[in-house]
Amino acid sequence: MTHDRPATDLLAVAARWADPTGWPVPLRFDPTERWYARLAGADDHEVWALSWLPGQGTDLHDHGGSAGAFLVVAGTLAEETVNRGRLLPHVLPAGVGRRFGARHVHQVTNRGAEPAVSVHVYRPALLRMTRYDLLDGRLRAAEVAEAGRSW
Repeated sequence: MTHDRPATDLLAVAARWADPTGWPVPLRFDPTERWYARLAGADDHEVWALSWLPGQGTDLHDHGGSAGAFLVVAGTLAEETVNRGRLLPHVLPAGVGRRFGARHVHQVTNRGAEPAVSVHVYRPALLRMTRYDLLDGRLRAAEVAEAGRSW
């Protein structure tokens, strides 16, 4: 009998990257848009850092079939997911993270008064992301962004 190697726990990977002083790029905050940088890549995942000034956030989006996890390193982020046609909010303070599957759709926003920082890990690496509108309780694809063009 053989045993497959257990899958990498993506939230544990994010936690290993939680200290910005160890990042290969300096942490930045951009007043006009969220800042992000790819920190690392491996055969089965990639790691990104994001910074969020108050009010900055994403549109409702998926991760193009990649599973993932993210960890709030500083500040507080609000994640909203779609449940029964409505947005369901989750507040994630520093030290709290979330794992998600390949079909996860969410939006993330810094609704606090302080800057926030998060680490995101995806398996496999992001190749595309679809942005959605929530109309009449239903998700409607609005745009598909592709790696190498959009980020």
